[in-house]
This record gives sequence, C-alpha cells and structure tokens, in this order.
Amino acid sequence: MNAVYTILLLLVANVFMTFAWYGHLKLQSLHVIGNTTPLIFVILLSWGIAFFEYCLQVPANRIGFEGNGGSFSLMQLKVIQEVITLVVFVIFSAIAFHMQIRWNHLVACVLLIGAVYFVFGFK
Repeated sequence: MNAVYTILLLLVANVFMTFAWYGHLKLQSLHVIGNTTPLIFVILLSWGIAFFEYCLQVPANRIGFEGNGGSFSLMQLKVIQEVITLVVFVIFSAIAFHMQIRWNHLVACVLLIGAVYFVFGFK
C-alpha cells in the first residue's frame, strides 16, 4: 500500500509544482497579473503554492523509500517523479495553453517508458 500512497502523493505534489512553476504564465495570459506585476510578488505567489508541493513530496519520498520500509529505491523514486512531472505538465499545457502534442512528444514518452523499464527491470 506504501507504493500506492507514494504515487498518489507524488501526483498531487506535481500538480502543485506545475501550478507553482507555470501557473503565473497562465494568470498573465488571462490578465489576472500583468507584465508590470513585480517579480517578487510572482516569486512569493509561486513559493506559496510550492509549499503545498513540498508538504506532499517529502512524505511521498519518505514513505516510498525502501530504506524506510517503502517499495522503491532512490533511483526508482526519482524516475517515478520525473515521469509523473512530465505527464502532469503535458496535461496542464494541453489544457491551460492549448499545446498540441506532436510526434516528438510521443517519442519522448516512449523513451520515458524505456527509462522506467530499465530502472525497474534490472536489480
């Protein structure tokens, strides 16, 4: 069950992370904040959102790490994190920015699947 909790926590953490890193760009395109909005305000806004990411990310890694009784090695946790990050980012950019998925994005996804295979397939 630790593996499921770890992946769910990482998933939600990455939603917060994506909004922290890229949400201000969407707010700017919606004219909620402008080009003249002080950068320090945007940074503090992003940090405020990222706080919740860390509140989920740290426990996810702690629960999932095999050294703490979890199911994953450190390398496996990192690969899971990267795959989730990219999946969340693709969904976010497709919805928020109407980004079109092209063939090279699909190739990148296949390569990520390869990374997962190599990290989990050999011990």
